[in-house]
Amino acid sequence: MFKNLKLIFSPKNKDIRKRIGFTLFGLLVFAIGTTIPVPGTKGAISSLGLWELYNAIGGGALKNFSIFALGVMPYISASIITGILQMDIIPYFTELKESGEQGRQKINQINRYIGIALAFIQGFAMAFTFVKGQDTLVYLKIAIILTAGTAFLLWLGDQITQKGIGNGISLLIMAGIIYTVPKMFIDTFTTLVLDHTGSLFVGIIGYVIFVLVYLLIIVGVVFEESSERRVPIQYSNRTASAYGAKQNYIPFKLNSAGVMPVIFASVILTIPTFIAGLLGEESGFSVFVSKYINYTTPTGFVLYIILIFVFGFFYTNMQINPKELAKNLNKSGGYIPGVRPGVETEKYIKKILNRITLLGSVFIAVIAALPIVFSSFINTGLPASASIGGTGVLIVVGVAIETYKQLESSLINRNYKGAR
Repeated sequence: MFKNLKLIFSPKNKDIRKRIGFTLFGLLVFAIGTTIPVPGTKGAISSLGLWELYNAIGGGALKNFSIFALGVMPYISASIITGILQMDIIPYFTELKESGEQGRQKINQINRYIGIALAFIQGFAMAFTFVKGQDTLVYLKIAIILTAGTAFLLWLGDQITQKGIGNGISLLIMAGIIYTVPKMFIDTFTTLVLDHTGSLFVGIIGYVIFVLVYLLIIVGVVFEESSERRVPIQYSNRTASAYGAKQNYIPFKLNSAGVMPVIFASVILTIPTFIAGLLGEESGFSVFVSKYINYTTPTGFVLYIILIFVFGFFYTNMQINPKELAKNLNKSGGYIPGVRPGVETEKYIKKILNRITLLGSVFIAVIAALPIVFSSFINTGLPASASIGGTGVLIVVGVAIETYKQLESSLINRNYKGAR
């Protein structure tokens, strides 16, 4: 790590420093935007109720009712929709999926169009929920401003991806969560220690355990991100026993989907919460959501874990196509020792992917569940952010590791080319 830090400040890596600077500037713009309230509104919302989860994922922008209140969640929702449509539901989307890079670019473009449409619908619904007693034109104006905020964030995310370091959309989600993490620890300390009516010693011990749980999450995510299953491969025109020959292999990460299953599961859980927020907390549907779908309840918790598993397999299949991988391996003259090329190789890769995805999903589900279980066990009126924050920290660490790996890869490639 220190070696990479030294390389960053090397004179020949000036453009890398510019990329890092551009990324930090983009995240600063986002942070400032979360504090700018929608014109014509009162700004900060006193009580979010069922909207707490949506607010946590959006980095607290909803609490401020800022121009970025919707965040990039409409785009994530659109990605889930088009991902489902690619599973042989609509032939057009299936063809795009199989069209390589050009198809992925087209799907990404469609995601943005659908995301903007969803942003307008959600923006109008939010305006109706949080700004009471206004006419339709005012709600329409607020919806357009919120939609413009989402459109700007998608553009900003693209700029960070192209001119900065890492995936722009993921970094914006990470930056939003980081913005709320310090407050989560402060609120929890206040609840467990300062406002605790029982023993002060017990409160301090409870807070120490709380901090240790989050440290365990960080260690767990680092371990999960660095774990991989290496499948050895050989090439018909090479010999593995040749002097100086290196063993070739295909690396499959323990969880190829990364933190996306957690993001997707969280977004799916915000949908009924979103609808419940529109209907009011006293409606029958809102009561149902509060009792059975909120993931601090037993049924909501189980649903959340199931969704992590479902999206773990779903996103892995979106990212890695065993059939295409087996075909490319065969074209390059490669094969897995003991496995016939073609259909058998495809089945073998699919079996390995299913096994490691199951293990990886279990790992991620356990890490995501720790703060929720801890909050339920303590049962001292912890703030909602304490249990929601576990998902946030998991996302932050996962995105940070992926970004660091991309930066490290750029530095190594540049240093290698310079050495030649």
